[in-house]
Amino acid sequence: MLRRRATASEQLLWATLRGGQLCGLKFRRQVPIGPYVVDFFCPAARLVVEVDGAGHADPRRDAVRDDWLAREGYRVLRVWNNDVMANLDGVLQLILGTARGENPSPNPLPQGERAFAAAPPAPSPLGGEGRGEG
Repeated sequence: MLRRRATASEQLLWATLRGGQLCGLKFRRQVPIGPYVVDFFCPAARLVVEVDGAGHADPRRDAVRDDWLAREGYRVLRVWNNDVMANLDGVLQLILGTARGENPSPNPLPQGERAFAAAPPAPSPLGGEGRGEG
């Protein structure tokens, strides 16, 4: 069900991650890990990539999830939906660098921020504020 209800940004990111297209890294989507289902998972790098929208405006809830995943040995990288749509190459570079261990600590980012979140959200081609649920 989650795969069928993916946001446009999740669909775009999946189209670029699937089948080892990102330097041979294999990703899976909507993967159950413990009590959670993560958006994207690279088993070889133990990397979880979460694409967040307005439903993730409260970082405290995500922090509990991220802490659990970190205790289990996973690295968690969070990016905003609008960043995937407006800066896909930058997001892919961040994912690749994190998978390779080149980014010292992608998360936790400063409270309330996500990767590439310095700019205000770009208007969505679908209307609204550009950060749908994700």
